[in-house]
Amino acid sequence: MRFPPAPRRDKPPPQETRIVNAIPQDAAHLLDIAARAARAAAAVIARAPTPAKDLALREAAASLRRNAAAILAANAADVEGAPNLTPAFRDRLTLTPARIEAMAAGIEDVAGLPDPVGRVLAEWTRPNGLVMRRVAQPLGVIGMIFESRPNVTADAAVLCLKSGNAVILRGGSESTRSAAAIHACLVEGLRAAGLPDAAIQVAPTADRAFVGAMLRASGLIDLIVPRGGKGLVTRVMEEARVPVLAHAEGLCHTYIHAAADPAMARAILANAKMRRTGVCGATETLLIDAAIAPALLPLLVADLRALGCDFRADDRARAIIGDLPTATEQDFATEWLDAILSVKVVDGVAEALAHIRRFGSEHTEAIITQDEAAARAFLDGLDSAVGMWNASTQFCDGFEFGFGAEIGIATGRMHARGPVGLEQLCTYRYQVIGTGQTRP
Repeated sequence: MRFPPAPRRDKPPPQETRIVNAIPQDAAHLLDIAARAARAAAAVIARAPTPAKDLALREAAASLRRNAAAILAANAADVEGAPNLTPAFRDRLTLTPARIEAMAAGIEDVAGLPDPVGRVLAEWTRPNGLVMRRVAQPLGVIGMIFESRPNVTADAAVLCLKSGNAVILRGGSESTRSAAAIHACLVEGLRAAGLPDAAIQVAPTADRAFVGAMLRASGLIDLIVPRGGKGLVTRVMEEARVPVLAHAEGLCHTYIHAAADPAMARAILANAKMRRTGVCGATETLLIDAAIAPALLPLLVADLRALGCDFRADDRARAIIGDLPTATEQDFATEWLDAILSVKVVDGVAEALAHIRRFGSEHTEAIITQDEAAARAFLDGLDSAVGMWNASTQFCDGFEFGFGAEIGIATGRMHARGPVGLEQLCTYRYQVIGTGQTRP
């Protein structure tokens, strides 16, 4: 996360310093209206009682179910109107009845989670009797910029609401109809609970200039969360004058250690690569120990080929299976988001970790082994946000972590790492309780 200097809250900077003149005036004006409404709503949501927030969530989930047909129709129009879709992009963009039900169930799960606002994070008493208390509070107004996945509209909104934040959602232009249909259900929930509509807003325009206005809205937006491809994240990091909670690519690795159970390794790798190839938790590179590669690698390749996977392999892997295409260094640095797997044969944990440090994006890595010492060495040696032992990398997901949903996967070093849920959308303040103490 990056932290530019924060403006004073009691005296917002003038318009020309909040939104740079390079932004077209209509986009800047629309953002100013939305952000001011969000700030007013945030002041209400931050102090809203838990039952009100939970009622809004449950009513939103019910509305999603009632309006599933309308949401699917809007989504079908989005898919039809998006040109030249790759299979992975189409998968991310497409909603199904099962995915809408998963959204609704996720919202209900969030409603059932403890309210993170007002938690006492730490408390201690000083020698002079002062009680120091660190208390969780919302961040404020969150700007969410995302691509293609319309379900992010619901996931991000409900996490922000439960954590006491207002949110402005700017999805990709390819999913505007889907996002609008989902947003209407979320607003129904807010109204049912007597909470302000402006607590959850979608961008009023698909103009890319609106994104630029969000990135420059220091003093109006407290945190920007980008969720999408490398191009989006790079633009956000380069242009933002607001703190950013970002993730890099999901260049995830599965390392099959010499002490792996072969049947477990086959099942996990097939899931980690092929369950959904277009998600950021999909495995993109297989690392396999040389000691077991001659016997196990042909089975792994056969399993994945049967599922439609292609490969890019180093010389040692090609010496075992001669028809594998040759991998380049660029292949090992590529997040495929497709049915393609890079393959490298390694000599033990140290070489696997060295490869991950060189080519990885610090997202999620897994080791498959029955050797606890090897597993501990691997997990302790990672810099990545998430390390897994004998589990698919596709478990890197807020729902699977018990967060109900996620606003994204953070791979930076500040504030939050891994799936970002309710607790990660809070900051804290201090309360100091005295009995009349004065400072000497």
